[in-house]
Amino acid sequence: MEEVSLKIRNRLFDSFSYNDTEKEIIDEVLKSELNYPRVNTIISLILDMKLDKSSCLAFLVYQFYKNNNERGEAMSKQLSPEEQEMYKDFKTIKDINSLTKSEEIEDIKRMFIVMSQDLRIVMIKLFGIYYDISILNNPLSEEQKLFVKQVKDIHVPLSERLGLDKLKQNLYDNVIRLEHPDEYARLKRTIESERDENSKQLELTKSKIQKILDEMNIKGEILSRIKHISSIFNKLHNKNLTLAQIYDILAMRVIVNNIEECYAVLGRIHGIYKPMIGRVKDYIANPKPNGYQSLHTTIIVENQHPLEVQIRTVEMNREAEYGVYSHWLYKEKKNKQDAFDQRMTWFRQTIDNAQNMSNEEFIETLKSDLYEGLLLVQTPKGKVLEFPAGSTVIDFAYAIHSDIGNKCVGAKINGQLKPFTTILHNGDIVEIITNPHSKGPSRDWLKFVKTASARSKIKAFFKNELKEENIKLGKTMFNQAMVDRGFNSNQLLVPKILEQILKKYNMETIEELYAAIGSGSLTAGQTLARFINLYNNENKTLPKLENVVHLKRNKDGVLVDGDSGMMVRFAMCCSPIEGDEIIGYISRGRGVTIHRTNCQNLNYLEKERLIDAQWQNKEDASFTAHIKVIALKSDNNIGRLTNLITGLKINIRGFDAKDTGESFICTLVIDVKNKEELESAITAIRNMKNVTNVYRSER
Repeated sequence: MEEVSLKIRNRLFDSFSYNDTEKEIIDEVLKSELNYPRVNTIISLILDMKLDKSSCLAFLVYQFYKNNNERGEAMSKQLSPEEQEMYKDFKTIKDINSLTKSEEIEDIKRMFIVMSQDLRIVMIKLFGIYYDISILNNPLSEEQKLFVKQVKDIHVPLSERLGLDKLKQNLYDNVIRLEHPDEYARLKRTIESERDENSKQLELTKSKIQKILDEMNIKGEILSRIKHISSIFNKLHNKNLTLAQIYDILAMRVIVNNIEECYAVLGRIHGIYKPMIGRVKDYIANPKPNGYQSLHTTIIVENQHPLEVQIRTVEMNREAEYGVYSHWLYKEKKNKQDAFDQRMTWFRQTIDNAQNMSNEEFIETLKSDLYEGLLLVQTPKGKVLEFPAGSTVIDFAYAIHSDIGNKCVGAKINGQLKPFTTILHNGDIVEIITNPHSKGPSRDWLKFVKTASARSKIKAFFKNELKEENIKLGKTMFNQAMVDRGFNSNQLLVPKILEQILKKYNMETIEELYAAIGSGSLTAGQTLARFINLYNNENKTLPKLENVVHLKRNKDGVLVDGDSGMMVRFAMCCSPIEGDEIIGYISRGRGVTIHRTNCQNLNYLEKERLIDAQWQNKEDASFTAHIKVIALKSDNNIGRLTNLITGLKINIRGFDAKDTGESFICTLVIDVKNKEELESAITAIRNMKNVTNVYRSER
């Protein structure tokens, strides 16, 4: 047995007792072809984090299975029922370095689902990711750069959410090492150059605090550390600090038995060291949203440098070290299981939402939610729910139940009536007010919600409520796309092809497919492309159908993408005219609405319904435009203005003028052929006597 595998075996056998079958499994696995450095790292972390024997056995059998599927499956049957479940979960979540980009997102989805069943699997998954990033070195391939970015965006904040601070720091240190190699090397050299002085100072302070504990007859533990490079890097960049302004590069942790001793030790430390003003923080009375508790103080020590001291109980330290998993380790304490359930709320909501989101929606929402601050809000009965910062009453209502959200009309927050758009704050007690006769949410609600759960449920409401309309619209869009590209339903909508398409999208009927296109979940162009590809595969002896996009011109002189051949109308909000940059919006039952690309109302429309559009010269085209004119008060302003416009052979459609006392303000509604003619009219008006300002207005 190789030296590394023997080292792993000794650690395993020193940590747990095994029966003969388990010993045989371990020996057979460790004699096989394994990535020993990776296995050694992960086993070491499993043992350091105090995971159990089942975690080790299930992980080892899975590693064996990757090289020998048949024997691995047989070996798994010798495990306990709990270990067999863990083994199956390991097979569900693949190794990230063997995945494509889309598979990675699916893997993260699966990871969250598994998390609700067994948190140990996710922790071991994170240990593997730590090893994978730790062995990378610059220069990186494009694939490796994407992996490092995913670790930074997903796995680092996920580790923090789980309370696995040490793992989070180790992951992020490697991200900084690979993304900012020069600065990482500079910070490392600086810390190394001061290591001797810092070590001496830590020993001196430790001896003084130990003396305090001895005098108070407290049996405690004192630990010390130098801050991680990634933490220093973050403070330098996020808070725009210099290295001299970071006060917790050195830190001491004092672990005592109870809360009373925490406060007593803090007082005695302040008796021998001067605390820095504003740097004493009580996270025992006011825990952080992720449940972290401790007393923090920054003192000035003998070398005149700051040193942070953290004082906490054994239980607080256990949770800080092992995160939410500490509640699995010590789950016999019922009050702790309650706390665990509260802190897992966000994960369960994420799991629920993952089933109904596209990969892109899921990953963007996950990034956003992971980086948001946390707040804890209560129901009147004392149930605690966790939300990202910025969440509103609507988010709270949908977190309770979809029906409560759909019927929400307001809330009582801490006993006071508030609208449903009110932003929640930490510690709020919220009672939702519903109206059984409410027609349900409006699309404006999507502007106010913060959580993916609420957003998903609101969209589901509209998708279900408008299903018949979506089917009609989707069918029109798909059929028109076929016509515009020169195809017909007899070629494409045949049973064999349709069956494969529906299976691909996990649907049962073509009506479901039309509804998805009509709701914007699928585009007609992408769906048609799949039909064409399958047709070509099924009819290899026939001439290939070409998936070409033909732009279609309508009577208004606008070219719209082949996905739509419906009627075109111009948005009244921005009144586009030929020459403006434009974009189309597929309206429900009203064709394509043409907006100017800088129209403010685009911010409130569904992005998936936007479609490319462009102008095509049309000699008899006529567009409506609005001009605002501001002039000094004088006689016959109206007459001179109308004479000028008619002299330019431009038709006036409407006219509104008012006298403010000092100024004359007029809105002209005119017909023009294009943007050039409009700008000529504006220039002519600007040159009129007494005119102080003239510009194009939206209405």
